[in-house]
Amino acid sequence: MVTKIMDSRRLIIAVLVSYLIMLFGGGALKPEYSHIGQFISELNATGTAYAQVIGWVGFVPFGLLFGLLIISLADVAPVKGASRIGYWLLMLQPIAYIGSALAPCDIGCPVEGSLSQTIHNILGLFTYSLTTVALLLLSLAPRISVYTRGLWALLALVWLLLFTLMLDSSLEQWRGILQRLAEWIVFGVLLVCAWKLSVANKPLNSDAARGAR
Repeated sequence: MVTKIMDSRRLIIAVLVSYLIMLFGGGALKPEYSHIGQFISELNATGTAYAQVIGWVGFVPFGLLFGLLIISLADVAPVKGASRIGYWLLMLQPIAYIGSALAPCDIGCPVEGSLSQTIHNILGLFTYSLTTVALLLLSLAPRISVYTRGLWALLALVWLLLFTLMLDSSLEQWRGILQRLAEWIVFGVLLVCAWKLSVANKPLNSDAARGAR
């Protein structure tokens, strides 16, 4: 039990670090890349510098670590029924990042393009839509406060709103930061909740355990 909890905490840190390395390390490899105006998936756009490196050394490790974190906390997450379905739908996020390495977008991430771009677009639409559903279903978890239910519902609304805005052609110059805000807000809440779960389920320390015996 101790090892599992410690592994979860290490995974949380690893997920955060891998995300920052992927995002800002990948961006640093591309001097002309804009975090304000370009999608994250444009970091490994087909035909651009260091695309495969960023995809396989950035996107894939982050996706794998994120997926492992979700799996590692599945037994202690306070979800049941519909909310458990929502919990597992969160796996679409790590799948999307791994999928972005396998099916990178074209330069500029256009609405229409190569077969890889088409697959990328379908995966993105599918992922963003069902992540909204996942957050809404998490608001149905048993034994949570009205405040917490409202928080999950609000996150779903924020996620969907920012996704809609980043696809608005009139806001194209801001689409990168809109996407990042969506991820930073939702991923941030998810990592904080994951940390609280790992703390709440920590076993007694050795001294307390000896005292109990």
